Amino acid sequence: MTTQPDLSSKAPTANLLRICLFLAGLSGATGVACLALSAHSSASPLLETAAQVLLFHAPVYLGFGVLAQVRSVLLLRFALLLLTSGLCLFCGDLLLRSFANQRLFPMAAPTGGFLLILSWLSVALGALRVRPK
Repeated sequence: MTTQPDLSSKAPTANLLRICLFLAGLSGATGVACLALSAHSSASPLLETAAQVLLFHAPVYLGFGVLAQVRSVLLLRFALLLLTSGLCLFCGDLLLRSFANQRLFPMAAPTGGFLLILSWLSVALGALRVRPK
């Protein structure tokens, strides 16, 4: 008789994987759409910058999701929150300036960029304490 593994202890990580996959898809799709739009229009160069930043970070979400499945990483959830907030502020401000000629709010892009840097530093700090699941 075979026994089924107890997956209930992995439920929070599975949810984190779903969130990361969703954010990776959203970031990638938005980045590709913006890059295509910038290539076929006379849009602001800010549109291309936002697209590139979104596309550069889409695989990071995938990595976070996979890593959450196999290891316990200190600050991973915090890094995910910082990454998402940073992308929303940075890219959101650039996209709004490109499409509506308005800012999200003063200092939105620099704040978003700072949060992105903090997310990467959180990953680096989290590397100091990686444990098996």
